[in-house]
Amino acid sequence: MTRALWLVIRHELARLRGRGFVVGTLALLFLMIGALTLQNQVSESAATIRVGLTGQATGVQQVLQEESGQLGIRLTTVNVLNVSTGLAQVRAGRLDVLVSGPPDALQVIARGPLDDRLHAALDSVVRQQVIYAALAEAGLRPADVQAEVDAAHAQVMQLAVDDHINDQRVAVGLAVTILLGLSLLVFGGLAATGSTEEKSSRVAEMLLATVRPGQLMFGRVIGLAVVGLCQLVIIGVVAVPVSLVIGALTVPGLAARAAGEAGLWYLAGFLLYGCVFAAVGSLVSRPEDLPPVMAPPVLAIVLGLGAGIVVLLRNSTGWIATVLSVLPPFAPLIMPGRMALADVPAWQVLLAAVLTVVTAIVTAWLAARVHRHAILRTGVRVRLRDAF
Repeated sequence: MTRALWLVIRHELARLRGRGFVVGTLALLFLMIGALTLQNQVSESAATIRVGLTGQATGVQQVLQEESGQLGIRLTTVNVLNVSTGLAQVRAGRLDVLVSGPPDALQVIARGPLDDRLHAALDSVVRQQVIYAALAEAGLRPADVQAEVDAAHAQVMQLAVDDHINDQRVAVGLAVTILLGLSLLVFGGLAATGSTEEKSSRVAEMLLATVRPGQLMFGRVIGLAVVGLCQLVIIGVVAVPVSLVIGALTVPGLAARAAGEAGLWYLAGFLLYGCVFAAVGSLVSRPEDLPPVMAPPVLAIVLGLGAGIVVLLRNSTGWIATVLSVLPPFAPLIMPGRMALADVPAWQVLLAAVLTVVTAIVTAWLAARVHRHAILRTGVRVRLRDAF
């Protein structure tokens, strides 16, 4: 049994030496590096800082604009109703900074690390206000005023840690999700076409003289999973150093961790989808009849890929993102991207992993049953009910 399974796996591993594998790997590699580079350029060009002013702080709007302009900062300011409203906008990402409090003691809330130049501009505004207030008081010596000015600083509270790498987290998360989705589509399609071609050419009849139907299906799925994983490993090993050299990526630890996690999710996802593709491929006897039967698994992957991109770009911590990343059809695509973008609670990761593995095992058993009953029935398309 083990020898027969290994023969089928080795047949699929021969794809590693094929021209198609090399060309596809190079194309995905250039695509990934180009996407990371483009993301880096876009994030650098989008340097406008969105500042909300509320309360007495609205009185420093003009002077803050002047100070920021002198320091080369592109700044947009908006008036906010109150601190709680401004804080909600900062958390939601609609504002980068919220400034409140009296002009001589500004309170600054930043979504991430405060830009050094903006920090300097705010300090300058505060010091000016302190000087004006001090000079209005009678009986103060210049030395006392200067000492008070030097001690004045804007108070900054940072809401998020390491948010300066948020753009890179988004880029890595998107790259992981897109690569996993494309790989599942490509190698899942190969699993389906392999079943159909063997059935149409009657090769399956000869193979089944020495190999059981279940061994034939699982051998193909395991072999293609290894080939797909090798392709992803090659892309990661090459793309990460290149991205570091060209400056598109500055946090190698983030990419390395995301790549390792994505590899495990890919194996679970391919067990789930690969078996389905191999089973539906055995339902038809001609390659031209494949698209209709492949539509359900392809649609599930496309929906998961689209949902993953939306989740990563909009809100990766909301309840919609949580539910979708835990459900087995979408978890192998969305959860790795969420894990690269943010710190996902351990219970969510564990629940998604357990549900995905259990669903994959049940799906593999059902797919093996369909494959066993349909692989030798040629001539017409086998209905799913008849295959069961």
